Amino acid sequence: MDLRLFVLVLFLYALAITNTEGGIPKCCVKVSNHFSRNLLLNVEKFYMQKNNGACEINALVLYVKTKKYCAHPKLKSILKRIQKKKSIKKP
Repeated sequence: MDLRLFVLVLFLYALAITNTEGGIPKCCVKVSNHFSRNLLLNVEKFYMQKNNGACEINALVLYVKTKKYCAHPKLKSILKRIQKKKSIKKP
């Protein structure tokens, strides 16, 4: 194999791994409807996982400290209300 071709293949391989985050998506495979109010108050960030890509189900992905939780999408409105009340109470 020509050295230039080898370098090109190696570069494209590295680029593919970088763009797909190792090729393994971190999807929720099941969701829960039950979370304590305290946990919802401590959510640092969240996003909606859609089932139109690599993931098979819709889910609300919650991050609390270093843990990830998979919630039913209908909890998004409840979470937003809790987060809003939380931000109003801060001095």
